[in-house]
Amino acid sequence: MSDAQPVEKASIVVMSGDMDKVMGAFIIANGAAAFDMQVSMFFTFWGLKAIQKGNLTGKGVMGRMLGLMNRGGIDRLGPSKLNFGGMGRVMFKMMMKKRKVMPLPEMLKQAQELGVKLTACEMSMNVMEIKKEDLIDGVQIGGVASFIADASESKFSLFI
Repeated sequence: MSDAQPVEKASIVVMSGDMDKVMGAFIIANGAAAFDMQVSMFFTFWGLKAIQKGNLTGKGVMGRMLGLMNRGGIDRLGPSKLNFGGMGRVMFKMMMKKRKVMPLPEMLKQAQELGVKLTACEMSMNVMEIKKEDLIDGVQIGGVASFIADASESKFSLFI
């Protein structure tokens, strides 16, 4: 019999593309990974914005309109409240910098360095006409079954 402790796991669904909610997801993911937990993040629908490169997406008329109006890229995310047509994002970034809060792109990089598993929802990608090439490096593509497999073994699962 082994004395080794079982690895604790955490799973997070990121459905929101709002700056504050994505930030909360990465703070929790990075904190759990720092405590030696295996962390998986499953990005679906608007959450995909956080793991996109920021290029225009879509082939069909609807997909291109969606890609234009909802352009991805973690540095483009705006807050859920008080966005003021994009000024809220600038304001929050300034306030965070002043208080030495790690910016979202660095939180994403830290998550990758800590080994957080980033998975893009294949169904959401298909609906929104987002291709693998539109995603940042290091993201895998999976369906809900991959999230359920991770979540079923997790100490906690969050939906953000």
